[in-house]
Amino acid sequence: MRFSVVIATYNRARDLEGTLESLAGLTPHGDWEVIVVDNNSTDDTRQVVEGAAPAFPADLRYVFERQQGRSPALNAGIRAARGAIVVTTDDDVRVDRGWLDRAAEGLDTLACDYVGGRVLPVWGGARPRWLADRPGKQWAVIALLDYGPEPIEFGTRVPLGVNMAFRRAAFERAGLFDVNTGRRAGTLLGQEVREWCIRARAAGLRGCYVPGMCVHHIIPASRLNKTYFRRWFFWRGISRARLYERFRLDMISPEETTLDYSQVPHIAGVPRFMYRQGLQELGRWAADLARWNTPAAFDHELWLCFFAGILKQRVVTSRGALPPAATPDVQRAG
Repeated sequence: MRFSVVIATYNRARDLEGTLESLAGLTPHGDWEVIVVDNNSTDDTRQVVEGAAPAFPADLRYVFERQQGRSPALNAGIRAARGAIVVTTDDDVRVDRGWLDRAAEGLDTLACDYVGGRVLPVWGGARPRWLADRPGKQWAVIALLDYGPEPIEFGTRVPLGVNMAFRRAAFERAGLFDVNTGRRAGTLLGQEVREWCIRARAAGLRGCYVPGMCVHHIIPASRLNKTYFRRWFFWRGISRARLYERFRLDMISPEETTLDYSQVPHIAGVPRFMYRQGLQELGRWAADLARWNTPAAFDHELWLCFFAGILKQRVVTSRGALPPAATPDVQRAG
């Protein structure tokens, strides 16, 4: 089999129905399958998958994963996958007919081990004026991505898990996703893709951005408000602090980690230089408010939310301690 599409889902049966309808329009060259991993849903997710399976143009399979979290769910789907190319997406997307072929072409043409592509919006409500209609740091909150019209190699930039494709051998060399990293019910934890990409690069794997590999992500109106954005950045701070505690990855730019943090002065478990940046962001926030530049002020406010998440994780949860560096809790594909 050439392609396996893996979707992790939790209590979003209605969204999943639309996604499966979109996937049914795919016309890839080669055999393919779709694996829906139910991560302890209490709605009718299983019935949706089993109801769609008889008329689906490819093998549509249901897998149940009891361990809560996006990473365990994706790992369960990857283990069940039979394709030479494993593709991950979410339960709220729309895809072009040639999506899978564009992924395969990218892997071959760019001679790489994994690829990621554009993620463009389908607005579920009116886009607020403070939210840019072009790529920027706020796009990450609602899982959108556009690095431009030309392919690039991933490094300081990373893909989004809603639109990635991997050669199966990539998981055999770098392992699966770290089950202690990533989204869990009731949280906005993340960073599982970033952590995997850092580990993949260390294993000698190469990843590239493929602009022609595009999905359209439905953005619900419930996320198009400042409260959600503040909360997301707060949880990003928690997620980055967790990576820092376990793997010594820089909390601002994990891919650019160069410092030996055992030699860096800390206050309450946070590198001292980050407080200086926090004070600078606070000053910029106040200055932009005074100039009535509310979009710029909101950007600085989001950085402060991010810093607050770091402080919470380091001070409240870990009590400021920095234990010995850990090894990611991952397993090999098999």
